[in-house]
Amino acid sequence: MIEWTEAGRERSALWRSALGVPPPERVRVADDRMKADTAYRLACEGTALLWRGDFQNARQLLAAMGRRCKPAAPGSDFHRYRQAQAQRARTLGMLLIPYDEGHVVALRRAPDVREACAEVYGPEAPAAVGPLRELLGLIGAHEWRTKGVWVPALGARIHPHHGVFPPTRSEYVDLVAEAPLPGERLAFDIGTGTGVLAAVLARRGVGHVVATDLDERAIVCAEDNLARLGLSERVEVVKADLFPPGRAQLVVCNPPWLPAKAASPLEQAVYDPGGRMLRGFLDGLAGHLEPGGEGWLILSDLAEHLGLRTRAELLEAFERAGLRVAGRLDVAPRHHRPADPDDPLHAARAAEITSLWRLTA
Repeated sequence: MIEWTEAGRERSALWRSALGVPPPERVRVADDRMKADTAYRLACEGTALLWRGDFQNARQLLAAMGRRCKPAAPGSDFHRYRQAQAQRARTLGMLLIPYDEGHVVALRRAPDVREACAEVYGPEAPAAVGPLRELLGLIGAHEWRTKGVWVPALGARIHPHHGVFPPTRSEYVDLVAEAPLPGERLAFDIGTGTGVLAAVLARRGVGHVVATDLDERAIVCAEDNLARLGLSERVEVVKADLFPPGRAQLVVCNPPWLPAKAASPLEQAVYDPGGRMLRGFLDGLAGHLEPGGEGWLILSDLAEHLGLRTRAELLEAFERAGLRVAGRLDVAPRHHRPADPDDPLHAARAAEITSLWRLTA
């Protein structure tokens, strides 16, 4: 619950946060008269602002607060960058909006967010209060889910659900579409997410693909996408921690690339504390490969450029797991960040390479 005082009365409501953020302890009612400098100062001090004004004005206020957040300086190390990101998220998360029953935002010029909210929170919708920034994220996720992401390697769209990493960086998908297949009978896709890599393998002619994930949202998302693509009979989606039972000719894994703590559930596709998933995949791979089979590890070297992992440590992990490198395909990222000199991590991003490591037991 979240509690506040309004018009001399003690009020309370259910707290709503898809990211698991706890409710603020101090809440002040705000409206269109609130100045951006005042809002930013209060938010930095830990006072949340419950909005009672125009919805579009709240969006403008949030943007103005964002411009006042101090970014990490160019050339900052990774930890300073993450600290600046976390501070920005805490500050902007202090602008709150009220929901009436039924996922209705009863503010002037508010959009209809019922469908977007129901996709994340479910149909049960009591009155609640939550961060405006999260609601805008839900609206964006709903648009991604509705329109889909065009994947050239598939010649089709993938529809990511909220909380499931979208395949917007198509270069890693292209690697899976181009690498020579060691066999076409059976493949495992470990940590399938949207199901995009499993779909690519099926489209390439693999007879049966078992796609695994631990996240229920990912399982539902992958099943939805495979049904849209007409691949449900050839791709089986199962809930599993890494590997399904048995051995396959090909085992594919695209683990989180950075061995650091995720700040929210939405970051778990990028950040993996201690490289747990990477280690688990490497340590278990030999025991799940058929003779002559290959494991494909799709991994960016951004962690190496950020000083979070060395290439020697990665190669040592291969050796400890009883794996040999049979080949490697490399590709440079095609997103905009490597060309942005104002990005605090510009030097690392400009040097980044994504690789498909072909590993054999």
